[in-house]
Amino acid sequence: MDLRTASERDAQTVARHAEQAGLRLVRFLYCDNGGIVRGKATHAHGLARRMLEGIGQSLAMQAFASFDALAPVEGMGPIGEFRLVPDPATFVVLPYAPHSGMLLCDLYAQDHQPWAACPRSFLKRMIAEAAREGIAAQAAFEHEFYLARALPEGGYEPYDRSLCYSSAGFDSTAPIIDEIIAALEHQGIQVEQFMPELGPGQQELSIAHAAALPAADHAIQVRETVRGVAHQHGVVASFAPKPFLDQAGSGAHIHFSLWGAPGGDRAGQNLLYDPNGRGGISTQGLAFIAGVLAHLPRLLALTCASANSYRRLQPHFWASAYSAYGYDNREAAVRIPSPFWGREAESTNAESTNAELKPADHSGNPYLALGGLLAAGLDGIRRGLDPGEPVDVDPANLSDEERERRGILRLPQSLDAALDALEGDAVLLGALGETLATAYLAVKRLEARHFAALSPEEEARGHFAAY
Repeated sequence: MDLRTASERDAQTVARHAEQAGLRLVRFLYCDNGGIVRGKATHAHGLARRMLEGIGQSLAMQAFASFDALAPVEGMGPIGEFRLVPDPATFVVLPYAPHSGMLLCDLYAQDHQPWAACPRSFLKRMIAEAAREGIAAQAAFEHEFYLARALPEGGYEPYDRSLCYSSAGFDSTAPIIDEIIAALEHQGIQVEQFMPELGPGQQELSIAHAAALPAADHAIQVRETVRGVAHQHGVVASFAPKPFLDQAGSGAHIHFSLWGAPGGDRAGQNLLYDPNGRGGISTQGLAFIAGVLAHLPRLLALTCASANSYRRLQPHFWASAYSAYGYDNREAAVRIPSPFWGREAESTNAESTNAELKPADHSGNPYLALGGLLAAGLDGIRRGLDPGEPVDVDPANLSDEERERRGILRLPQSLDAALDALEGDAVLLGALGETLATAYLAVKRLEARHFAALSPEEEARGHFAAY
């Protein structure tokens, strides 16, 4: 089938669904270099045409920081446009917004090709790189966030004072959480677990794994849904890494697994799993983990992408502060979870084996974070890296000499330090490409300077509202 004909058919199908749902506006959304979800909306009457044409957006928007200031990036100023071109597969009706729908977009240049500064297209490139190695990645983000009330005098207070995992926390937020889960189910996103987390008013939602691209799309949808439903209840939801300086931080841990790509010799098999491997992990899986650890001090600039992130990444805070991996070690940067009871048999263990990257939060663009994770892991496979022996203690409790002997590094302690490291990583910069890397670094440098001039409290408030 001609691609243009297929696109027209997809657009007409989406437009028909929008009409049947009684929609007036459909949002064309994307996540920018500052980690902010932005976009424009079209009236439903012109939806099919708009899907094919795209919606124009200034090139400058990919140089916008999270506080709406423009970073100096050559070619990203007042002249020129890119186009928001939606992926029809992402269309959903928004249960929390009257007569509204949403499509997630790729950013296209005027030559009808993906723009080199498009984060979603970057992830697609990394998915294609993995496929060339016979790998199809799956992933899921854990979503930690706070529910809070805005104070009349400014600032925020936690929605409740419940304790970690307490039944009182379930009760106090039950109406809000029930609507959030119903709204996610309405959009085809399956919630796996929910719990009141450590901080007062802090929540955690985990959702089902998906292929890498829809997994990143789901991260955007969850964030949008939680904030939208909370707003209906007169409550503010914040995914900021450290919204309350004296309370627990919020992460967006990335669970990932590697599967045989379609058409290959191991199609559909979990490539992380090997019953005879170290801890049930294959040599290929360990090489992928080793690549992630080797690049982690630089990868952090993509997965923990705000000044506020580094208040969370402290030793002894279960957020990971060192480049170590371990089995069920929640102080390790990469944790290999044990399988659920009843899944110990080889067939079911192969289904559930995965790894978790803990130093990740919602200030990072999920397409950049997951794409960077793939680039780092694939480098480990190509170079045949070995992560060494797993760490079965808190890495912070090891001596400096022991950490040095085992190649365990303290992760960067500021956004600037992580950006410095990223600028020296040829693999990650090469994967991003010059245009995207230049814009991203410029945006993040501007953010680092901006928040360095503020007090910690002002920094936390600025991130609270943005994320």
